[in-house]
Amino acid sequence: MYLVPIAWIYVVLMMSVAEATNSNGTVLGAVVTFVVYGVMPVGLIFYFMGTPGRKRAIRAREAAERAAAVAAHAQASSLPPDAGSHAAADPVAPVGKEP
Repeated sequence: MYLVPIAWIYVVLMMSVAEATNSNGTVLGAVVTFVVYGVMPVGLIFYFMGTPGRKRAIRAREAAERAAAVAAHAQASSLPPDAGSHAAADPVAPVGKEP
């Protein structure tokens, strides 16, 4: 999987060395060649290759959060009605009788 990017970095490194050692070349030109032709494209390739893994990690994290929310809801709903910290109250307001 990483064979092509490694080979490309090697080719670009050799291009940079050839440019730096050429009588018309400069070290600055070699560095620019290495960065523009080597580091940036390989960085983009690694970023694109990592996209499915990042998506899987996001989906796994969301599924874990959903499972935790469902478990918390199930645990909260399994308590008896008066087991909470709230005071008991009448669900229906009392109605006065007319004379």
